[in-house]
Amino acid sequence: MKILLAVDGSDYTNRMLSYLTTHKEWANADHVFTVFHAVLPVPHRAAAFAGPDIVHGYYEDDARVVLEPVRALLARNGIEARFEHRIGHPAEEIASFAQKGQFDLVMMGSRGHGTLTNLVLGSVATKVLAACTVPVLLVR
Repeated sequence: MKILLAVDGSDYTNRMLSYLTTHKEWANADHVFTVFHAVLPVPHRAAAFAGPDIVHGYYEDDARVVLEPVRALLARNGIEARFEHRIGHPAEEIASFAQKGQFDLVMMGSRGHGTLTNLVLGSVATKVLAACTVPVLLVR
């Protein structure tokens, strides 16, 4: 099974990773994991003011800060994974990457707002569920 682990460095990501590492049936050799992180693009005017080197450095630093702890946690638990990061709206990037990569499952953490809050504010998890044709496992 090809599993996409969508991460953002939040406590909700940590809960999902804890679930993954404590339920060993997920960590068997038949599963292939890809850890995926997406960051919102720097607004155009800010990017123009800062310059391409600073903006590129920001994206690389963000990916490192989010992905390195995940890399270490998975390594400690004997789980091999590929790591990817993209620039764009997280929900759109997760759904697109999952579909294009022909993943069998997307696993991600969720804050767990109530229905009314999600209706008004939305959430990355809700938007992934709406946009993705790949099954999604939300861990709260």
